[in-house]
Amino acid sequence: MKRLILPFVLSLFITISYAQKYEANWKSIDSRPVPQWFEDVKFGIFIHWGVYSVPAWAPANADIGVYAKYAEWYGFRINDDSKAGKLFREYHNNMYGEDFLYQDFAPRFKAQHWNPEQWADLFKRAGAKYVVLTSKHHEGFTLWPSAQSWNWNSVDIGPHRDICGDLTTAVKEAGLHMGFYYSLYEWYNPLYKNNLQKYVDDHMIPQMKDLVTSYEPDILWTDGEWDHPSKDWKSTEFLAWLYNESPVKDRICINDRWGKETRSKHGGFYTTEYDLVHDGKSDKIDKAWKNVAE
Repeated sequence: MKRLILPFVLSLFITISYAQKYEANWKSIDSRPVPQWFEDVKFGIFIHWGVYSVPAWAPANADIGVYAKYAEWYGFRINDDSKAGKLFREYHNNMYGEDFLYQDFAPRFKAQHWNPEQWADLFKRAGAKYVVLTSKHHEGFTLWPSAQSWNWNSVDIGPHRDICGDLTTAVKEAGLHMGFYYSLYEWYNPLYKNNLQKYVDDHMIPQMKDLVTSYEPDILWTDGEWDHPSKDWKSTEFLAWLYNESPVKDRICINDRWGKETRSKHGGFYTTEYDLVHDGKSDKIDKAWKNVAE
């Protein structure tokens, strides 16, 4: 019986060592290593799909800068007083009419021919190891039945399908890792515009927790962080919950878009765009990263 004491003590020590409690500050959050599975995979599929896929247009050949050519920003650009906005608005008015609102595209987003199993099979045969879907872009339309986005989600209107759920099931059954893009801010949400604290507490954080607990993703890719510092978004509080209490605490990977000061500095893997590193001075990356090309 005495021979079992030392192995038991060693096992208990190892268990305690791995059961680190992460605190709601960047020093603690940044001490968590990126899970090994992400270090091992090299290629994944990033999907932008939503209401903006109905007009599916941007002035690709115009001299307006690459960031002004994102078709998923259609809902913002048609109201934007800029050179890019003028081009989007002219197209929109000519194609749909001045009285046609961006919200009117939602019933036309039907996904009637969508086959998630076919997508997952294609991704796997292409060599991808993970998939990231836009669960919610900046216009606030969610691809799952979010209680915080009543009547502005893919189950209440449009496809009448839980797109996040259906694709998650297909991707995981194909043996791939599933992840979600999630926009922290929303262009036209009156709560976001008028009461940031209430928006974060009653809308954003409950929505992210619902996404995590409902679908148990392996990646959570946030965006739209640039309006406010991470303190205002309560990012470290959420990430402490994610790393300590969530059902994916041991395997979840996050990016670095958690506040206007965090890119290439805090969070998990870095997210470059067009070879841009967001520390403003360096072209070197010293940790796990993912490059996005749109």
